[in-house]
Amino acid sequence: MPRVKRGTLHTKRRKRILKKAKGFLHRRKSHLRQAKQALIKAGQYAYRDRRKKKAVFRGLWNVQVSAALKPFGFSYSRWMHLLNVQKIALNRKMLARLANDRPEVFQKIVESVRESSP
Repeated sequence: MPRVKRGTLHTKRRKRILKKAKGFLHRRKSHLRQAKQALIKAGQYAYRDRRKKKAVFRGLWNVQVSAALKPFGFSYSRWMHLLNVQKIALNRKMLARLANDRPEVFQKIVESVRESSP
């Protein structure tokens, strides 16, 4: 049987892995085994954090809406309850955006909720 030489494939695979590991520290950027392990771990963190990001942003929006409600004398939980009772379907992202970018519109929403609250 003839001999099969795979040096080019090995080099190509190695270059691809090390190129992805560029910017890592110490051996993780220049040694194949450490680079492979680092890339696997980096992929796991990336996957996890793409999901975690959604929770982080929701928390940020909650804080922004809560801060915008303080001058009106509402707590965040009471406000969200009143919105749900009145079937106002604005999500937290939109409420935070309105509070930051369009405070006059946000104020009108707060006043309309206040008027119809028990």
